[in-house]
This record gives sequence, structure tokens and C-alpha cells, in this order.
Amino acid sequence: MAGTRKFVVGLTGGIGSGKSAAAEEFERLGATVVDTDAIARELTEAGGAAMPHIRALFGDAFVAATGAMDRKAVRERVFREPAAKQALEGLLHPMIRAESERRIAQARGSYVVYVVPLLVESKDPRRRADRILVVDAPEEVQVSRVAGRSGLAAAEVRAIMATQASRAERRAVADDVIENAGSLEALRDQVRALHARYVKMSTPAKG
Repeated sequence: MAGTRKFVVGLTGGIGSGKSAAAEEFERLGATVVDTDAIARELTEAGGAAMPHIRALFGDAFVAATGAMDRKAVRERVFREPAAKQALEGLLHPMIRAESERRIAQARGSYVVYVVPLLVESKDPRRRADRILVVDAPEEVQVSRVAGRSGLAAAEVRAIMATQASRAERRAVADDVIENAGSLEALRDQVRALHARYVKMSTPAKG
């Protein structure tokens, strides 16, 4: 995306690393946040654009009484059946990408923070962002955070983590890293420093 009029920072990290907290602070400071998880939720809520396709793909058993996707049922199915996971991704990923590109093109902030949990796992992360920012935390911290907020058992959290890139793999492709083993204020301090840098990088040089 280098050379386009929007400067895009791809923000990624493992489950429980603190991506959402970092994105919230970037947004508070004036960046435009485009969050692929939020877009996915919109597509799969009641009346969402993906719901007729999900009903056709998985059947009524995977649609909740509210009309939204039954996330628990679908999650269990895709963990159990690789073909179902592939089918769901084949449906949702192009829709998410198209909506992301639309929101990036319309962004009003000085730069865009493009939140993609599986950015490193994608085929060409560099094609999707000018800079890659990884939020990193020790695995035991990730497990504790996710178990605390979701009620999942530690073994379930670790099973999800096992499907994602390792910390080392993410850090190997990172241009910038936020270390998030500590307090929320420590994370915000790092975001503020990066924000100042990104504003400079996204401002065209004069002359």
C-alpha cells in the first residue's frame, strides 16, 4: 500500500495480546481505526450481509434465534472440520476485505490503523499495510486475559493460540512492537510515542 494516499499501519497480535486496547488509544489520538473483527461481526449479525450465505452454507442450526450467526456452533464446527473452516473463510474474507478497503479509502484520520488479527498468517502482509505493528504479550498473560474475560478454559485458549502464528513469527515481520505485559498506562505510553511517529511518516514532505 506504499505510495497510496492513505498511510496504513497494520496492527496485529495474538489473542489476548491487547490489540483492542491499543486500537482504542490510537483512535482517541486521531487515527482512523478499521477493525476486521468488528466488520466480521457486522456481517454476521442479524440482517448482516453474510447471513443468507451462512444459512445456505451451514443450515439453520448455525443461525441463532436472533437471526445472527450462532458463533459457538460455528466455532465448534470449524475447529472440528477443516473444510468448514475453509468454506467460512472463503465466504467472509473477501467481504471483509472489500469493506475494509472501502473504509480505508474514506478515512478522515491522519493515518489508518488496520486491525487484522491474522495479518502475519495472510499470504502477503506487506501488501496490505505500509507498516506492521505487533502487540506482544507473554503466553501466560494472553491465556490469563482471555480466560478471565471469556470464561474459556486455559486449554481452550491455548488451542486457539496454537492455530495462530507464534510470537516469534509475528515479531520477525514487525516494524514496531508494543510490549504489553504490564499496565494499560504503559501500553498507552507506547501508543502515544508511535502515534507521533506515524503522524510524521504519513505527512508528505514539503518541497
